[in-house]
Amino acid sequence: MDLITILFWVSSICIMPLWVMMIAFPKHDLTKKIIGNPLCLSPMLICYSIAVIPSIPNILMTFSTQMPTPEIVSDLFDDKNTRLLGWLHFLALDTLGGRWIWSRMQSQSKPLIQSAPTLFLCMMVAPLGVLIGLMITLEKENQVHSD
Repeated sequence: MDLITILFWVSSICIMPLWVMMIAFPKHDLTKKIIGNPLCLSPMLICYSIAVIPSIPNILMTFSTQMPTPEIVSDLFDDKNTRLLGWLHFLALDTLGGRWIWSRMQSQSKPLIQSAPTLFLCMMVAPLGVLIGLMITLEKENQVHSD
């Protein structure tokens, strides 16, 4: 098994408990202790960093010498390692976005009926989940500022 495959599995396994805690037990003390600490993201960020370092020259050369096009991006992802690197990138940023939305929802005491589906969307399709989470939490911020 090659290094990037190992990093793929380590990251994938390490984040599952984080998502379960944020989605199913958002208000539990253990969730607040673990997810409340930004170091909870360290395993996946370290795995991504280890995986991306050898690819940085190729990525920088590709995107600094030409405008990204669908063809260039597609060609870049023809390589198995780049696809796995993309997956690690998704995991890290999806979880970072989900943790941010979880934190916003906790600070506003949002109920599980709102937080669970929103965080599930963050896990599966992060930009949409983050957008919905932002809309849900901005609503209360706007109410507070208008009072």
